[in-house]
Parts: sequence; structure tokens; C-alpha cells
Amino acid sequence: MSSAAILAVTMGIRQSMGLFVSPLNTSTGLGVVTISFAMAVAQLAWGVAQPLFGMLADRVGSFKVIVLGTLMLALGLAITPFMSSGFGLIFSIGVLTAVGAGAGSFSILIGASAQRLPAERRSTAAGLINAGGSLGQFIFAPVTQALINSFNWVVAILALAATSLTTILLALPLREKNSVAEKRAVAQADGVALGEQLRIAFKDRSYLCLNVGFFTCGFHIAFLVTHLPGEVNLCGLPASVGAASLAIIGLANVVGSIWAGWLGQTKRMKMILFWMYASRALAIAIYLMAPKTALTFYIFAAVLGFTWLATVPPTAGLVGKLFGLRYLGTLFGFALLSHQIGGFFGAWLGGITLVQSGNYEWMWYADIVLASIAALVNLPIREEHPRLAVTA
Repeated sequence: MSSAAILAVTMGIRQSMGLFVSPLNTSTGLGVVTISFAMAVAQLAWGVAQPLFGMLADRVGSFKVIVLGTLMLALGLAITPFMSSGFGLIFSIGVLTAVGAGAGSFSILIGASAQRLPAERRSTAAGLINAGGSLGQFIFAPVTQALINSFNWVVAILALAATSLTTILLALPLREKNSVAEKRAVAQADGVALGEQLRIAFKDRSYLCLNVGFFTCGFHIAFLVTHLPGEVNLCGLPASVGAASLAIIGLANVVGSIWAGWLGQTKRMKMILFWMYASRALAIAIYLMAPKTALTFYIFAAVLGFTWLATVPPTAGLVGKLFGLRYLGTLFGFALLSHQIGGFFGAWLGGITLVQSGNYEWMWYADIVLASIAALVNLPIREEHPRLAVTA
């Protein structure tokens, strides 16, 4: 529960940052492309942080990593109102805030929890942790928009900075390592150094396929979380519809994450991923043909939200099945890096597409194609014959 609560705060803040694109543009006059690029750098930096903090957590423990990240997250948010240049926004939002949030995210939290639980409970636990992040999005998005409307964006972002500090208290239960879990994880990788494990992983076709699919997931999510409020505005609807849609995505993903974690106990995880990505392609195609009303956005958000980050439990589960738990934080961290490389392009190209064509039409088409590719690329994964690092 501690891990789920931490992710609720860090993910809730990250997934609400798209609400600041328009206020930042109005306040600074930097333009949507520049602000979108800073948001895109944030996607990439968050991804780069995952394997680095995963390796650090494997060495010094999760608590110290989360404390360090929390201080970076709070500082990045707090100095954003004082940034008046593109470089300044890249530093505050793109680096400090994103890297700080990465220290309290999936690779560290799921890795720490997996080492403390028996195999039959790990998938469910990953789903519950992921649900915590989605619940954070459900809470933070409308509250952040309400603060922007009632006060201004500066008050809203400073409130997020103060709230982020609560993760230090939430991380206190992770101070002590579980000796039994630690011995179990080390035993699974006995004789295999981190460098050797990484070489094994990056030569494994199943791991590479998993990363390709996760790249597409990141592209899709970052585009939507950054530009969905802009899409709502283009359709002539109030900003509250965008905030409500982000909240609905988060709430729907609470259900989807728990479902994915539970289903992963009995079903092949690669097939869960196949159907998730395929359903996204279909949902976007239907959205493009539907009338652009508030109800359409709410239904679209609910459908997409069900699979939004529900890809995380089966992806982390597959990494654990393939290579064991000793370096799960690091290996899943690299998978998240591929996710966020996709996220960089999703956030950045969304801004460029809007400026060049006046709408997001080509981004939606790209989403359909990439989601279809992601579905298919999961099929060759050799889940039925998992290979642990110790047998490599």
C-alpha cells in the first residue's frame, strides 16, 4: 500500500502537467512547440531515470532513492514559475521534475514489492501499485484544474510542489529491506553480474519485442496526457472537459490495472498486452468518426483509461519471468526507458503537428498504426518457455 500511495502522488503530478501547457504559453509567450518540447524532454528524462534509479535502489535501497527524487521533484515544480525561457522550462519541468518523479515510480516500487512477495502474488501486487498511480491521476487532474481556475497556474504548481513532499513519509515503510526476499532475489541471479545480465537481456528477442511494444505505449500516453486538453479546446469545449477526461482515464485505469494484475496470474501476459494494444487502435478509430462532444470525450477516456497504464503489470511480470527478480528494477527500468523514448516523440510531435496543420489529425493516424504494431510485436514473445538468468 505504501508503494501504491507513493505512485499516486508522483504519477498524479506527472499526468497533470499537460494542464499547464496553455497557462504557460499565455504567461511566457514561448509558444506551444517550445513548451511541448520541454514536456517531451520530461518524458525522456523520466525514462532515463528509471534504469539509473533502479540500479541505485538495487544497491542502497528504495527509501534513499525516493527521498532524493522527492527533493528534486519538489524543487523542479517550485522553480517553474520563475522560468521565462525555453531552456529554463527544460531544466525545471524537463529535468528536475521528471527525474525526481522517476525515483518514485514503477521500476523502484514494483521491484521493491516483488522482492518482498511470493511469485503467485507479484502480478496482483503490480496491478495494485499501478492502480495507485491511476487513482492519483483521477484525484490530481481535477484538483489541479480547479486550482488553476480559482487562483492561477502558479498557485497550482506550488501546491503540487508542497504535496510531493508527502512521499518521504509514505516511503518510511520501505526503509528496511526484507532479508528473506533479498536472499531469494540474489539466489535467482547467483553468479550473474549486472553487466552480464544486461548483455543477456539485450540479446533476447522476447525482451526486445517487449521494449518495442512499450515504446508505442509511451508514444500514445504522452501524446494524450500532454495534448488531450488542447484537443478538447480545438473542439470548442471548456477546459474542464479536458481535466475531467484525464480524471476519467485515471479512474478507469484503477479498474484496468487491478484486472490486468489479477489476469496475469492465470493468463499469458503477452496475450493480455496484445489485446490491450489492439483495443487502443480500435478505440482511436471510433473516436475519429464520432461527434466531438463532451460525452464522446468521456467515453473515449473511459475506454482508453481501462488499458492506459494497465500495460505495466504484464510488462513487469514478463521481465520477471524471463530474467528473475535480482535485477528487476534495472531491467524493467530499461523497458520504461523505451516507453519514455516513445513518450518524448509523442509529446513533442504533438506540438509540431498542431502548429504545422492546426490540428492533431496525423497524430491520431500515427497512434492507430503504432498501436497495431505494438499488438503484433508481442506475439513472438516466448512466455510459454520463460528463461531465467541463472540458466542462461
